[in-house]
Amino acid sequence: MILSAGLSPAWQQILVFERFRPGEVNRAQEVHWCSSGKVLNAGIAAGHLSKESLALAAVGGTVLDKIEREFRALGIPRHWVVSESATRICTTIVDRSSGAITELVENGHPLAAAELDEFRRAYSYQVARAEVAVLIGSLPAGTPRSFYRDLLKLTPCPAVLDFRGGELLLALELEPYVVKPNREELARTVGKPLDGDDELLAAMRWLNGRGAQWMVVTGGSGPVWVTSSSKAYRFHPPPAREVVNPIGCGDAMAAAIAWATSDGRDLPQAVRLGIAAALENLRQLLPGRLDRARVEELAERVRLEVI
Repeated sequence: MILSAGLSPAWQQILVFERFRPGEVNRAQEVHWCSSGKVLNAGIAAGHLSKESLALAAVGGTVLDKIEREFRALGIPRHWVVSESATRICTTIVDRSSGAITELVENGHPLAAAELDEFRRAYSYQVARAEVAVLIGSLPAGTPRSFYRDLLKLTPCPAVLDFRGGELLLALELEPYVVKPNREELARTVGKPLDGDDELLAAMRWLNGRGAQWMVVTGGSGPVWVTSSSKAYRFHPPPAREVVNPIGCGDAMAAAIAWATSDGRDLPQAVRLGIAAALENLRQLLPGRLDRARVEELAERVRLEVI
């Protein structure tokens, strides 16, 4: 089983405009609502790729029933820790004329201490059955920075980490299998700009030295960089022929790396499949709705360069 766990899910509104004009009245041609936030995106992606997956998130308020109905319709197993605070609502604005995507993000609401304790217990139970765990997304305000580290201590299987900053640094000594920030998140974690490739590789190696078995760093449509303590690769994705909505691409990549790992594939092949999942996600308006056969076909077109 692939377990996707996180504390900052969202209920997402997607507004599609033929042309969006800031500062003016705009009328949307299409309006869609869906489950989102990094943990739900990853959970949905994993559910489309793997026969066995489970999403674990803290969900509350009026959207709880909506998220539950969607996961039930998708056939994706889930475990909700019901929170008193409402799950955030975020908005994506799609401008078809320019291809620009604007994201309006509400921060996750604080969780009570009892709710965090319940989440730990639920995670401990579910991760004991998992082949790979994905810990993903920001921590709501007031959550101890050591929260993900505490969960990682309970994790007997390989873990893919997709979060940043002090909470990531605290978790590294537990030697997670994969750490997957984007370039901006890595820069924030190390506290300095990473303008050149040498600076990027040095930052990745520094996190390898602190415990990350593999670093996987994305940068939009550019190459994906991968390092371990002794190896370095650069993966070149094929050109994206269709761009609909980039939201959730990184989350789909994390889920695909976990799926490939649970399937016994080595890290380079897992990254290839992760890149392919991100490209497949890019073609979808709603995040995480992946076609497994197409992901496997796209992975064959990803070029690996040994550095």
